[in-house]
Amino acid sequence: MADKPKDNGNEAAAAAGQEAAGRQQFAIQKIYLKDTSLETPGTPDVFTREWKPEAKVELNTRHTSVGENLYEVVVTVTVTATVEEKTAYLCEVHQAGVFTVAGFEDNATDQLLGAYCPGVLFPYAREAMTDLTGKAGFPAMTLAPVNFDALYARRRQQEAAGEEKTSQDAEE
Repeated sequence: MADKPKDNGNEAAAAAGQEAAGRQQFAIQKIYLKDTSLETPGTPDVFTREWKPEAKVELNTRHTSVGENLYEVVVTVTVTATVEEKTAYLCEVHQAGVFTVAGFEDNATDQLLGAYCPGVLFPYAREAMTDLTGKAGFPAMTLAPVNFDALYARRRQQEAAGEEKTSQDAEE
């Protein structure tokens, strides 16, 4: 009979890690268009001009708890197109989703809600924006892909720098 090797604690730690990972849950419950608006104050004059617009794109995300382990995440995209300093259109899309997020550490949950979920929702917002602007008679506005991981990291750095500045101000 062979001797059983001594357990140095690694097996117990691996089992605990697998058990914790087994309790982690991430699921998309629902994806929906929460709100949209399209204004075309420059029509019909804008259609008689050469179409060389300046487009300003604003992007925001937010998330709120809507129940135990349930979160609503909203990606808001606003595009304002101007031609010769006249607003051709203002289009805003609020793309939302409800996600189950359970069993993750706070940092991981925050990153899922602040980066991963917006990345899931953005293609839907992009499609809605393209459809709305095209249906309004304008060349379809196709938004460029967005790296939500980089935006999330930048926001966290800004928050950390703001907290650092606040604590320095308090010390003075």
